[in-house]
Amino acid sequence: MSNRLAGRVALISGGTLGIGRAIAEVFQREGACVFILGRDSVQGNATAAELTRQLPGLPVRYIPSDLRHSQQIQNALSCLSKFHSKVDILVNNAGIEMDKTIEKLTAEDWDLILDVNLRGAFLLTQATLPFFPESGGAIVNIGSIHATHAFPGCIPYACSKAGLVALTRNCALELAHRHIRVNCISPGYIDTRLWEEYLKSSPNPEELAEQTRALHPVGRRGLPCDVAEATLFLASDSSAFITGTDLLIDGGLTIRAHP
Repeated sequence: MSNRLAGRVALISGGTLGIGRAIAEVFQREGACVFILGRDSVQGNATAAELTRQLPGLPVRYIPSDLRHSQQIQNALSCLSKFHSKVDILVNNAGIEMDKTIEKLTAEDWDLILDVNLRGAFLLTQATLPFFPESGGAIVNIGSIHATHAFPGCIPYACSKAGLVALTRNCALELAHRHIRVNCISPGYIDTRLWEEYLKSSPNPEELAEQTRALHPVGRRGLPCDVAEATLFLASDSSAFITGTDLLIDGGLTIRAHP
């Protein structure tokens, strides 16, 4: 522990599993007071309890919230305010995806993905702004390489992540005068529960696992901690002169001309 975030309050959406959980753990390790948002109360409470057991002096608190609903976001921030009067770091990590080609997509599918991944990030950012102190803070949005690289079956997800990059850049410009830095991280293939479920649903999981591993010049897929450590960098004073950027965390996947 280097206490890079000592005394800071961090709010992480989608913080109960995978990348979000890893970010919560790293932030807690670095001294932050961490609040995690999510829709699954059973998983959220379990994650908060597990992380708190690891570092009892820095409890992680779970707040149930569905980012599709503005009132639930307001309720979550009201709950947070019972413990702290500020938020120094916001991580917009909540996101969902589905595998459907354009012929099979419905308007309801489109609305669901955009509502959670993009509208939710906008609403949470806007609602959290009054909690940032005059000294400023940091917002980190978790995007995806899908924002700039096309894959079959990912249209609404890709559009939501491209929108998140645009949201990042515009918020970085508008909030600079308040000393709030806004950056984005775009991960590639990361080994999470969702990825494992996708592998299991494929006709040949072992072959797909090997194919995706081989796509990465570094020789492996990413881990949630890879994204979490990069998020720590962008949330800490180590990146004090960085705002409006989109940082690729993809093991070199997208530099290949012919994958």
